Amino acid sequence: MDGRLPSHMLVSALLRRMNDSGGMGMVLAKGDAQGGGILVIAIGPDRTARVLERGLDLDGRTVLIDSTPANDILSYWRRRRARDPDLWVIELDGAAAERFTAETILQH
Repeated sequence: MDGRLPSHMLVSALLRRMNDSGGMGMVLAKGDAQGGGILVIAIGPDRTARVLERGLDLDGRTVLIDSTPANDILSYWRRRRARDPDLWVIELDGAAAERFTAETILQH
């Protein structure tokens, strides 16, 4: 066991933090409760959307990767989800969306 929290708990924490801060968070696609990857669509106050997910750097450390496509985020996450049905896709809309994502996903 690697000590990480199950995916459903991380998703729940992200949604709660976003909603408690006055923003909005919602699940667009539900993945595997225990070990599914989490793809976050973070919408900032300027209405710009970024796609963020947990990954590893060259030294094997957990980092937050910006995998925002050049166009059409909807098509991008649907293609990813078609290849990986265990993938969670959530949308966080608010000023602290990226910060909450980094704090929650990288801490656990």
